[in-house]
Amino acid sequence: MNDALVFLLLFVAIAIGWYLGRRSVSPQPVGSKQRSQYYKDLSYLLDVHPDGAVDSGVDSYVSNLEVNSETLEAHITIGNVLRKRGEVDRAIRIHRNLLARTDLPPARVHEAHLELARDYVAAGLLDRAEQLLLDLAQESSIQCRPSLLHLQEIYQSERDWPKAIAVARTLLSSDESRDDVLGVTVPGQSVAVALSHYHCELATKALEVNDEALARRELGEALAQDAQCVRASLLLGELELAVGNVKRAITALCRIRQQNPDYIPESIPLLRQCYESIGNASALQTYLRECLDVTPSAPLVLAVAEDLRQSTGDAAAAEFLSGQLTDRPSLRGLQRLIVLQKDSAEGAIRSNLAVLQLLVERLIEERPAYRCGHCGFSGAHLHWSCPGCKHWSTMKANRGSALE
Repeated sequence: MNDALVFLLLFVAIAIGWYLGRRSVSPQPVGSKQRSQYYKDLSYLLDVHPDGAVDSGVDSYVSNLEVNSETLEAHITIGNVLRKRGEVDRAIRIHRNLLARTDLPPARVHEAHLELARDYVAAGLLDRAEQLLLDLAQESSIQCRPSLLHLQEIYQSERDWPKAIAVARTLLSSDESRDDVLGVTVPGQSVAVALSHYHCELATKALEVNDEALARRELGEALAQDAQCVRASLLLGELELAVGNVKRAITALCRIRQQNPDYIPESIPLLRQCYESIGNASALQTYLRECLDVTPSAPLVLAVAEDLRQSTGDAAAAEFLSGQLTDRPSLRGLQRLIVLQKDSAEGAIRSNLAVLQLLVERLIEERPAYRCGHCGFSGAHLHWSCPGCKHWSTMKANRGSALE
C-alpha cells in the first residue's frame, strides 16, 4: 500500500471519527457499531504501518479528537498500540491527557490510570507505576486485581521479595482461584507457585548468612504454598546435609521423584555426597536405576554410567552406555562413551576417537543444556525464573535426543 493511499485512508478515518463525534449527543445503535469498527480500523492501520508513515496523521487525530465517554476508547486504543510499538513517550502523553479531564466517569478514569501505569512499566519508570497501582488498588474494585498483578510483576523484577510476598498473599486471599495468573504479561503462571519461589529466594539469602532457623521457616512456607516445589526440596536437602542430618537430606532430595521427575538430575550431586558420607554408594545406584526405568533421560543415563565407572570400572560403564544409546541416542551420552573408549585405546584408534570427541563436544556446545517448556528460551544454566517469559519452574534439563 503506497503512502498516498495510506493518507487517504487516514483522512477518511478521521472524517468518520469527526462525524461520529458530532452525532455522539444522540447515539444510535447503528452509530455505535460504526464507531466500534472505526476504532478497530484505526488500530489496524497503526499496527500494519510501524514505520511511522502515518505518525503525523495520528498526532493530528489525537489532538483534535474531543475527549469524552464516547471517544475514550479511541484514545486508549491508540495509546496501547503506540506502547506496543515501543513509542512509550507518546502513549504516556495520550493517557495523561485523558487523566487531565475532569468530566470522565470514575470507572473510565481508573481505566486510564491502569493504562498509564502500564506505560510507566514499559518505560522502566517503576517507581511511578508502583504509586499509581497502589492508589488504583485502593480506589477501584474492578481494577484492584489487575493492579496487584502488575505490582507483583514490579516487585519480582526488583527482587523485592517481602513486598512480592505481601501482594501474592493478598491475591490468594481474594475470592479468585489459587490457579489465577501471575500477571497480565505472564499468562498461565500460578500465584501459589510464584509465592513458593519468593520464599525460596529468602531461604537462599538465609543460607548465605548461615541462618538455619530462618531458612527452615522460609522453606516450610514454600512447601506450604506449593507442595510440588522442587527448589524447596533441593534447598532443604542442601541445608540438612550441611548440618549433618544426612537421612533427612536424602528424604528431601528423593521427594523430588514424586514432585517432578524432570528435576531428578539436579538432585544427583547432593545425593551422591549424602550416600558417600554414610558409605552406601550402592543405594544411590539402585535409586537412580529405578528412576531411569520410570523417567528415562540423558542426564540420568550419564549419572548411572558414572556410578558404574566408580564402582565397577570403565568397561562396565561403556557397556551400559552402549546399550542405552541404542534405545535413547544423545550427543552427551556419545561424548561420554567416546571418552571411556579412548582411555583404553592406543595408536590410530585413539587419535581417531580424539577427533570424534572434539567434533561431538563442539556439537554439544551449540545445544543448550536447559530449555523453557513454556516459551522455548534456552541456556547453559538452570534458571528458576525463565529469563524469557518470567515463568517459574519451567526451565528443565533437556531429556536427550539424537540431537542433544
